[in-house]
Amino acid sequence: MLNIVSRHEATTRLCDGIARRKMLQIGALGAFGLSLPQLLRAEQNHALHPSSRSKKSVILIWMHGGPSQLDTFDMKPAAPVEYRGAFSPIASNLPGLDICELLPEHAKVMDKCTVIRSFSHGNGDHWAAAHWMLTGRLGATGNDRAPRYPSMGAVASHLLGPTRPGILSSVNINDGGFGYHGGAWLGVNNNPFRYGEVSYGNEAGRLPSGDHKSFSLVDGLSEKRVMDRTSLRGQLDGLKKSIDSHRVFEQMDAIDQQAMDLVLSGRVRKAFDISEEDPALRERYGTGWGEQALLSRRLIEAGVRYVSLNTGYFDDHSNIENALRDKLPRHDRAVGVLIQDLADRGMLDDTLVVTAGEFGHTPRINPGGGRDHWPQAQSVLLAGGGFRHGQVIGSTNDKAEYPTSRKITVEDFCATVYHAMGLHVDDKIIDHSGRPTALVPGGQVPAELL
Repeated sequence: MLNIVSRHEATTRLCDGIARRKMLQIGALGAFGLSLPQLLRAEQNHALHPSSRSKKSVILIWMHGGPSQLDTFDMKPAAPVEYRGAFSPIASNLPGLDICELLPEHAKVMDKCTVIRSFSHGNGDHWAAAHWMLTGRLGATGNDRAPRYPSMGAVASHLLGPTRPGILSSVNINDGGFGYHGGAWLGVNNNPFRYGEVSYGNEAGRLPSGDHKSFSLVDGLSEKRVMDRTSLRGQLDGLKKSIDSHRVFEQMDAIDQQAMDLVLSGRVRKAFDISEEDPALRERYGTGWGEQALLSRRLIEAGVRYVSLNTGYFDDHSNIENALRDKLPRHDRAVGVLIQDLADRGMLDDTLVVTAGEFGHTPRINPGGGRDHWPQAQSVLLAGGGFRHGQVIGSTNDKAEYPTSRKITVEDFCATVYHAMGLHVDDKIIDHSGRPTALVPGGQVPAELL
């Protein structure tokens, strides 16, 4: 596997930089001083990675707070009631795999999925575990929550960029995961575009945000005025090109053309506008998380490399039965319909859908009727991504307390997500001290998936 060390272009100031920034700035990025041409220039850095031209992408459904393994994909109906909980298993379309009765849409697509029942780590701190799973490294804690490492989505943005030129690389919906979807020391150019409701996390408020209305011309500019300014700038830049031995302005012209195409054609705006979808399909997805899952598919279709969607808060320390009766059906509809929709469109093989949280929850229900933090066992769901599916990997004991076979680690999880995009744990990025650093310190894709 070829190791890639990213390189940064030298910054160049153009004489009309202010006007250009004002003309092509979009609302969400403007708060950071990032114009659309600047964003696209940053994406030139990934051109060297051999997977940058692939169509491989990821939709991470992040179950913020941690889903209960016993109430989703690792049910133990023979266990005492204080362990098995209130819900009954139902059969899925994968023979031998029963899942929670609150997941009927999942049950229809389990032949396209893999359930990892033996995912396990030892950290019960929300912030530490979320940082670990979303970045591949420890660092943050509940007492010191600042991100220490860029997220998988930010790394993909940095090394690969979008799957289509001139599109956003990474989008985060609902800001789940305590803010650890950002670029950290890779810089704000690799932060995701944030959409939806703010959740927890000290970094959340610093991520750019917006919706389809954000992708429009600013300062009252009409399309005609944009083109008039572009024509004048083209004449001036033509003079500069004649004395530019390094062809910098020629490269900048191509990037600015991408930016104008994005704004004027409205491809990103259209991707965010789900009103264009067939009403029957929108009804299948449902509102809320369902609409956001549909949006995730539209973004991937438009060329976004990495989409993360947070569905709720699953840290139910009390009254877990009523909480899950409310949340799981909505999560089920969003994820199950998404997987089938991707399959129907021929997109599933190129798109990994993965659902996980930072840890599982205690097998034994507490006196308040809830389940507490339990990193020793969690069930993770995978679909698509070019992997082999229709299987269960690993097992837990009779109370879902710990793995009894095929333990899968955080590093293995990250290796799997990266592999789905054509990256490898040994690929390199330059850290904040200027040293080449592996994406993940170890880990491998489970052989069963390959």
